[in-house]
Amino acid sequence: MKNLFFFIALLLTHFTFAQKVDKDIDIIKETLSRQENAWNRGDLDKFMNGYWESDDLLFIGKSGVTNGWQATLDNYKKSYPNTEAMGKLKFNLIKVEKLSKNVALVIGKWHLSRNKGDLQGHFSLTWKKINGTWVIIADHSS
Repeated sequence: MKNLFFFIALLLTHFTFAQKVDKDIDIIKETLSRQENAWNRGDLDKFMNGYWESDDLLFIGKSGVTNGWQATLDNYKKSYPNTEAMGKLKFNLIKVEKLSKNVALVIGKWHLSRNKGDLQGHFSLTWKKINGTWVIIADHSS
């Protein structure tokens, strides 16, 4: 009988952890969806809400490494000065995985539909739960 109770307790613990993992992944996916919607409204400031607002944020792109939230926003505004340049963004998530309790990895594709020519590439995002909120701490987009 002790073994049965132990087994049930173990299952409940596993189930509770699995639900929390799924909830965290859902939160990350919801954040990406809000970013996509903000981009498609032409609102780069709201798009940046998914990023860690810190000088330690890393953005790695074709031009190299950018350090900091504000520098990343400034680069977006320079590269995409208006809604025509921004086009319509679509994310296609390939993999979303928690690596630990407070760290997750997202791999995906991005596609911009634009009148002057579409752009597309891949990204890897490192997410970290900081002060109870999931944020992107490193973005490598190509």
